[in-house]
Amino acid sequence: MARWTAPRLPGPQRWVLHDRDAGILAQSDLRSVVDGAGRPVVSDVRIADLADLGTDAFNGASAVTASALLDVITEAEAERIAMACVAAGVPAFMSLTVTGRASLSPVDELDAEFNAAFNEHQRRNEGGRRLLGPQAVPVVTGLFRAAGWHVGIAHTPWRLGPGQTELVLEWLDGWLGAAVEQRPELAGAAEQFSRLRRYQAAAGALRVTLSHEDVLAWPH
Repeated sequence: MARWTAPRLPGPQRWVLHDRDAGILAQSDLRSVVDGAGRPVVSDVRIADLADLGTDAFNGASAVTASALLDVITEAEAERIAMACVAAGVPAFMSLTVTGRASLSPVDELDAEFNAAFNEHQRRNEGGRRLLGPQAVPVVTGLFRAAGWHVGIAHTPWRLGPGQTELVLEWLDGWLGAAVEQRPELAGAAEQFSRLRRYQAAAGALRVTLSHEDVLAWPH
C-alpha cells in the first residue's frame, strides 16, 4: 500500500508499518518509494498484535491504510481498528477484501462447491479467533457508519486470464488448498479439478474473476 499510495500523495511522508509478523516487516523495504514530489519516504515498523491495538494507536497520523487485511481478522479486531481511526479522526482506506465470489470460465459443476468450502475456511475459528471472511466489508462499514462517518465502497475485482497464468495457478492452488483443509472429503475431487483447470490454463482457455471490495471511511 505504501508503494502504491505514496507517489499519489504530497510529502514529506513518514510511514509506520504495523504487523504482528516480524518476518513480513523485515521484507518491507521502502527505500525506493517516493512521494508525489519524488522525495524518498521515511518508514519505521511496529510489531504488534491487533488485539493490543489501543484507541490512541493512530494519533498524529494523516491516514490509515491496509490491503488484504479485513477478511482475516475478527470482529473485535476490526472494531479496534475502526475505533482507533475514529479517535484519531483520520480517514481509512482498506483495499482488497474478499467478498466470497469467484467465477471461473469455462464453468464447472464443482465450482460452487469449492467456493462454498473456501468461504467456510475464510470464516473459520482459528485459535479461538472467528475470522470475518466475506462478511468483513459489511461489518467494517457498519462500525464506521455507527460512529457517524462517511463510507464509500468500490468493487475492485481481479480479472485473470491467459496473460496471468502463473498468478491464476497460484490462486488455484491456494483456493483449492483452503477448500480441502475445510472439507477433507473434497481432496479427491480437488485433485481432478486441479488437473482440468491447469490444462485449461496452459491452453489459454481459463479465466477467473475474483470479487473484492475496497472501503474508504472518513469523518464528517
